[in-house]
Amino acid sequence: MSWEQVQFTIPGKPYGSYIITDEVLKNVPQIKDYEIGMLNLFLKHTSAGLTINENWDPSVLVDLHNSLERTVPNDAGYEHEISGGEGPYDSTSHIKNSLVGCSLNIPIRNGSLALGTWQGIYLCEFRLERHSRTIVATINGKKK
Repeated sequence: MSWEQVQFTIPGKPYGSYIITDEVLKNVPQIKDYEIGMLNLFLKHTSAGLTINENWDPSVLVDLHNSLERTVPNDAGYEHEISGGEGPYDSTSHIKNSLVGCSLNIPIRNGSLALGTWQGIYLCEFRLERHSRTIVATINGKKK
């Protein structure tokens, strides 16, 4: 079994969700060297999230965004924002991170990510301001 780890940065994006599957593949080319394994992606931030969802129909992103807005409204007077925080959407970004999560495990099979036909990797940016986001990618598996 082999282990590999790389760290890469996604340029800052405005509030919203973005498919980053291609960026992951570009920054973690070692995936192609594995016959079988697991890719762990870990986002080193508490104000954004990682998830896997449908990558074909853009209305899925709209529904995800609207559902998170209803679940964690931005204007609810959160204590962290009242007591200083880091500005608007700071508390909500932390809560949404806890709900969505900051890590993913994706199987590797024959040198490719074993995602379903319509699955994509998403970065969910919960802040209004653009922040670059750092992801640690760790592979464990059997090389070809």
